[in-house]
Amino acid sequence: MSRPYRPATTGWPLLLRIALRQDRILAPVAIGVLVLMSVASAAATPGLYADEADRVHAALAINASPAIVALYGPVLDVTSVGELSMTKMTVLYAVFVAVLFVVLVRRHTRVDEENGRTELVGGTAVGRDAPLAAALLEAVVLALALGVLMAGGNALSGLDAVGSLAFGAVWAGTALVASGIAAVAAQLSASARTCAAFAAGAVGVEFVVRAVGDTGPGWLSWCSPLGWNTQVRAYGDQRWWLLLLYPALSVVLVGVAVTLRGRRDLGSGLVAARPGPATGSPRLADALSLSIKVHATTIVLWSVAAGAMGVVFGMIAPGIGDLLDSETAQSIIDELGGALVAAILSVVAVVLSYFAVTVVNHAGRDEADGRAEIVLATATSRTRWFAASAVVALVGTAWLLVVTGVGLWIGYVAADGPGIGNLLVAALAWVPAAWVVGALAVLTLALGVRWTGLVWAWPAGFLTLTLIGDLVDLPGWVKGLSPYSHVPSVPADSWSWGSAGGLTAVTAVLLAVAWWRFRERDIG
Repeated sequence: MSRPYRPATTGWPLLLRIALRQDRILAPVAIGVLVLMSVASAAATPGLYADEADRVHAALAINASPAIVALYGPVLDVTSVGELSMTKMTVLYAVFVAVLFVVLVRRHTRVDEENGRTELVGGTAVGRDAPLAAALLEAVVLALALGVLMAGGNALSGLDAVGSLAFGAVWAGTALVASGIAAVAAQLSASARTCAAFAAGAVGVEFVVRAVGDTGPGWLSWCSPLGWNTQVRAYGDQRWWLLLLYPALSVVLVGVAVTLRGRRDLGSGLVAARPGPATGSPRLADALSLSIKVHATTIVLWSVAAGAMGVVFGMIAPGIGDLLDSETAQSIIDELGGALVAAILSVVAVVLSYFAVTVVNHAGRDEADGRAEIVLATATSRTRWFAASAVVALVGTAWLLVVTGVGLWIGYVAADGPGIGNLLVAALAWVPAAWVVGALAVLTLALGVRWTGLVWAWPAGFLTLTLIGDLVDLPGWVKGLSPYSHVPSVPADSWSWGSAGGLTAVTAVLLAVAWWRFRERDIG
């Protein structure tokens, strides 16, 4: 008896509902933080400059610095308040948008396939392409929500309403292209980690091509979707036709993904996985060594990125004074007590806190998928397994901040910046705060597998609390809930042993509570 015909996308509405439910915390939190970042910039930037002449001077200074243009992109209309306000958001923060949508699509395609959930669902009345269709439709829904919220937030913050609509469309387009990239990467790769590497590499190439084009041959900027973000001129003379390129490229990428999906077996990738050795090294018998081995590639990649980021920001720092030439801007910076290097490190520290989150989240997936039980069935105790992830998360974060500090020093010296103090010490000042965030992630893991998804919210939540606290002047105790609020602005301020010691003590308490809770609960 032949099986009845079943369309390839049968069952996508149900899978879409499941995907939205699974992302009910991650997606709203991430989108909310991105929108709040933009709103904060839109609301704060006009007050930094006394008049239009100061704003034009700042925009010209940005365009005169190849390093800043490579990082943020040029200001095409130097008289536009909106373009100046969205300098960082147009390209640099759009990369964070791309990363978010890569994570979401990868989660419901390659990760589900690797964990066996796609095969399980495929045994029901669900079509072959339904999981991919549901993941992409969720991305479209969330991209539209991001665009609408971005447009509304910027307009309410005082920027031009039409320009805000165009800027929201730019971010929505960036999200759609990133979703298409993730869909293709999911077909090429044989594992979730390789999928992330392929997608991250593609986004990185976009950024580099755009950076080279913005500082050299201009036609290269048109070869990168991130370059389109600037060329749309959202807050200038808008090029509405350019917005059509985003969905057009997304459709092409989705078509490629669907074609590749039909040429591979479920669970495999078109790029075959490299087989490991038949016998593992005796050194991997130790839980800590195994954890380091598992995260070795991640540590290397993060170290290279942290070092490069430090060098770039270090080279930019000496010339940033030209951007804040007005007395009003300088007084506000002084009032906030933040030197440029400290401000840079405050952002970098939040980004690097996600390394600890990544390690802890991986441990949570190991437990959910049964790999932790296999390890614990050997002579490895709970203590060693739990401590291994915590040590790699916390020590790895500290290492990345050290690398960043060294990179800052190299870039700052290369740019012949004036003496401002020890930049390595300035980076180390953020280690205790990052440890608190890592310890909270470990505590979240200890509470149980169903809570593991919350680990992604800690850095973003604390950053949002700090930013909103400064903007609306929240009570000190509310802002004090964020560990980032307790870090002195080194090197502008002196190192505070009290702050470092207090945050380290909080870390120790959180880890102790996490261990107690983990010891008391069942695995899985």
